[in-house]
Amino acid sequence: MATASPSLQKRDNIPELLLVRAMAIIGVLSVHSTSFATVDMVNSNYFFMYNFFNIFMKIGTTTFIFLSSFVLFYNYYNRPLDKKLLGSFYKKRLLYIIIPYLVFSLFYFAILHFYYYPDRTLSTEFHNFIDKVLTGKAYTHLYFVYINIQFYLMFPLFLWLMKKYPRTVKWAIPVGFALQWGFFMLNKYGLETPVPNRGSWSFSYFSYYLMGAALGIYYPKIKEWIIIARNHATTLRVVTWIALWALWIAAGLSHVYLYYETRLHLDSFNTTLFDFVWNIHGVLTALVLMQIAFILSRKLPKVLTHLIGRLGALSFGVYLIHPFFLLVYRQYPLHTGTAWKLHLWYLGGFALALVGSWIVVSFFARYVPFNWIAFGNLPKPKKRPSGPVVPERQLDA
Repeated sequence: MATASPSLQKRDNIPELLLVRAMAIIGVLSVHSTSFATVDMVNSNYFFMYNFFNIFMKIGTTTFIFLSSFVLFYNYYNRPLDKKLLGSFYKKRLLYIIIPYLVFSLFYFAILHFYYYPDRTLSTEFHNFIDKVLTGKAYTHLYFVYINIQFYLMFPLFLWLMKKYPRTVKWAIPVGFALQWGFFMLNKYGLETPVPNRGSWSFSYFSYYLMGAALGIYYPKIKEWIIIARNHATTLRVVTWIALWALWIAAGLSHVYLYYETRLHLDSFNTTLFDFVWNIHGVLTALVLMQIAFILSRKLPKVLTHLIGRLGALSFGVYLIHPFFLLVYRQYPLHTGTAWKLHLWYLGGFALALVGSWIVVSFFARYVPFNWIAFGNLPKPKKRPSGPVVPERQLDA
């Protein structure tokens, strides 16, 4: 009996990616739950703490972009690029990404209308809604989904190019940086009118996208360089791991420092410096989080890795709905001069956003039919496994 060609064999699941997703969504929640504190607590002795969590954890969006690209190229690179694959790919994007994006765009737009703009006419609001949907601005966090939709439109082109000309994969990472920074420089110095909402356009994230593509394609060959383990250790690899972590910490703390000085002392820095430091911080974080995920999968009890993996599996839904909990929570600010109560109030916002979102999305995943309309392709209920599991539908969602 003939066996399948190695190039067409299905690649192994990487359950640790769910742990990376979980850490990325924790980063998103940390940033969003401390955003008000970086303004309100600027005179507090603990401002440095709020600034740290608001900036050092500013790695959720970039890590998710990297992961999306990594998973897509990891899953699709060895499969024939034909009409069937493209049809399946875009059907999944429509059902599990675009429809939830539209649903939550309408959800948040309606909330903002009733809260702040109840006197606007229906025709005015309709045109405003269409404009915001087409620019990813229906609510502050939805730009991330808008960016991913742009990447999905370009994905077949990059996949075809890298399959037809495999040598281009080796150049993917430097080309990603070149495209991203070319866009930055053109927007800053070359255009009479800079592109509005630069962060809502995919070119601002091409370094993460093409790094994910290259690592997804080469992963079977380079995983021993990524996974920190005794049986993988060589002198060169250990030096590389130490250098990676040292540069990551340095870039992260530099990122924190720039914002600390700007927010507290009103110092002025060139915007390009902010872009550079965040770019290095974000790229290195994606790699470090992958390494941390493999360490956690070995060191933590299976029950705990399953719990964290479950958060990762639900992360897209948590991302979509968590601002609703913060919006409601902030309608009841704490008026007190007692520092520890204020700290608990801000911590409560983070806890509510995490636990509330987790409960709602878990409920939908288990009990609500057609839950994909709101939250995309949620994992199906099943018996508890011995460790985190990454079904294929979750990998390329």
